[in-house]
Amino acid sequence: MSSRRVFIKKSFLAGSALLPIQLLHSCSEPDRVSSTEKFKPLILATWDHGMPANDRAWEVLSQTASVVDAVEEGVKVTELDMDNLSVGLQGLPDREGIPTLDASIMKGDGSCGSVAFLRQIKHPIAVARKVMDETPHVMLAGEGARQFAISQGFPLESEVLSPKAAKAFEEWKVNAQYKPIINIENHDTIGMIALGADGKMAGSCTTSGLAYKMHGRVGDSPIIGAGLFVDDEVGAATATGLGESIIRICGSFLIVELMRQGRTPQEACEEAVRRLIAKNRKDLDNLQVGFLAINKEGEYGAYALREGFTYAMHHAKEKALKNSTFAL
Repeated sequence: MSSRRVFIKKSFLAGSALLPIQLLHSCSEPDRVSSTEKFKPLILATWDHGMPANDRAWEVLSQTASVVDAVEEGVKVTELDMDNLSVGLQGLPDREGIPTLDASIMKGDGSCGSVAFLRQIKHPIAVARKVMDETPHVMLAGEGARQFAISQGFPLESEVLSPKAAKAFEEWKVNAQYKPIINIENHDTIGMIALGADGKMAGSCTTSGLAYKMHGRVGDSPIIGAGLFVDDEVGAATATGLGESIIRICGSFLIVELMRQGRTPQEACEEAVRRLIAKNRKDLDNLQVGFLAINKEGEYGAYALREGFTYAMHHAKEKALKNSTFAL
């Protein structure tokens, strides 16, 4: 099983210095952001794979000044990462052996699009962008989402599992458990939120979903307000972890609304985790969730249920991989 799918403390391997900014931030201890620190532009993304995704997003933002282009192109990097078994067609499949994908994208003016239970498409985030830009709808699912993707010129890819996913699936089938065990059969969604120099905000979220899920299961990532929410007047938030628990509290929307009421991003993320604990007490032993948030001033926060949630931060003076603070 890929180590990406275990919520443990991860170390940062420096070496992708594409811009003349500092990379020497330690990832050895949880990092609490001071409420006085403000950065604009600013990009945050979940997990270690957020570092290369942020690099690409920063490049696009620098070239185009389009924050929505940046968050789309940034997570495309992760969708193509063959070492990542939690995002893209190379990700671990459902219990039928089929990889199915979820994704969403949102702008701060309320425009949004998503796809759920999508098969055979390499870049679900790009299809979600097309739903936002080219249709009157917010979400397309299943065969309808696939047919829409084809109509927009996206080629169908093979459903043959990637070598790593195929090996893991065969191992799982030996002692297959109907109920997914978080921290063992895990998934590391990439969620990205960004604030441009002009104050515009956007976010994206893409995943292959919970490993060995029931066929047809949809998590929080494509659900606007659960895995992602963005409002230029307030801020943006994204989530990673067991989607069912995040959906139950409308996690990302909750965080943005708490910021609207005056909470800092850090305070809002911490309150969301407290709410999640209250709603999921029976399942806490095998549960992990992490939240990221940015407000319109350029403050940011991160908080997780348990130790081990890392996130990538990128602004004009620094890019770094950080360990989130946590509740349990």
